Amino acid sequence: MLMPALSRLRPFAALAATGLALAACDREETPPPASPAEPAAAPPAAAPAPVLTPALDREGLLEALAQAASAYAAGAAAEGQDALVGRQFSIRSAFGCAGPDPRPAEAAEATGDGLARWSRDETRQTIRLTLNPGDWSDSALVAGATDGRWEAVEGFWIPRPWMTGDGCPGIRPDPLAGPATPSPQTAGLAAVFESGGSRLGRRNGRAYSYTVRGEGDAPPARPADGWRVLMEGRFVAFPDGRAIRCRAAGPDQRPVCVAAVQMDRVAFLTADGATLGEWRTG
Repeated sequence: MLMPALSRLRPFAALAATGLALAACDREETPPPASPAEPAAAPPAAAPAPVLTPALDREGLLEALAQAASAYAAGAAAEGQDALVGRQFSIRSAFGCAGPDPRPAEAAEATGDGLARWSRDETRQTIRLTLNPGDWSDSALVAGATDGRWEAVEGFWIPRPWMTGDGCPGIRPDPLAGPATPSPQTAGLAAVFESGGSRLGRRNGRAYSYTVRGEGDAPPARPADGWRVLMEGRFVAFPDGRAIRCRAAGPDQRPVCVAAVQMDRVAFLTADGATLGEWRTG
């Protein structure tokens, strides 16, 4: 009795197996999971902007000269590389803050004392501005320190080194006290010219000179705040590698200190910075 029942079940089992096989064929395969996207590479860091060292001004120069004078007086030896060597400078100094040079204009030009001066030409009704560098080639401050490298050294003084500003002094002389004797010059720039090098810019005893004329027939007047002399260039080194050299006759005298430079520009300016006359080496 059981055999007929089993015979009736076989067709249904075969049909079920066929359906399962068809279902397996119709089922889509699941794709593998996508790999995560790699993060974009970060852009390279920007190079830092170069730090530009500003040109040394009058205040900075006087500070450097004062430090060199102090070290020289104390007998302290300089160590390390001199950061001043190669640095640019732009130095302004006031002149013409008081009466004119009592000497004639021609005599003022002929004297190479390294100071800016002014004089009045009564015949031509003009004012002459002059700056004649001093010949420091054989001075005690420079002689023996050049090691034969320099053919000539022309000197420029920085007047009133106790004033860091480039304006005229506020102290007015007492007319009843008579003329006061100026203090000796103790701060300067030594423009050097290498042996066999270019002589461009070398003055050879010739003064920088500019003539101020009046308007119309009126003679020019000295401005109340004077004029300015501008000196620009870069510092170079003495043979010992230092930009500044100091000397003093004794321990109770203020050392005289000068910086070795290559002078690129000298100019006469008004007090508010307008250029009257200029001389460039290039």
